[in-house]
Amino acid sequence: MSDPILHHILFYDYVADVLERRGPFREGHLAQARSYKDAGTLVSAGALGSPPSGAMFVFLVEDPAQIDAFVAADPYVENGLVTGHRVVPWNVVV
Repeated sequence: MSDPILHHILFYDYVADVLERRGPFREGHLAQARSYKDAGTLVSAGALGSPPSGAMFVFLVEDPAQIDAFVAADPYVENGLVTGHRVVPWNVVV
């Protein structure tokens, strides 16, 4: 049996009216996510809920500081659409 692969899950909490407010920042937010995906550090991401109440990002990084850099540069965070976030290690076994 192989060792589990350590991923990190980033959870965002959104403002209640995120759908109305995200327009001017959405392309920058998605472009940043795509750049991390293209670099191989972001595995998957997407909004949670309908309407969205937050989001989840699955990172495969050795240093969680890379996730801190993602959060700090995210236009959604910079412009107050994210009310909170947390990073949780995830040991993927299957």
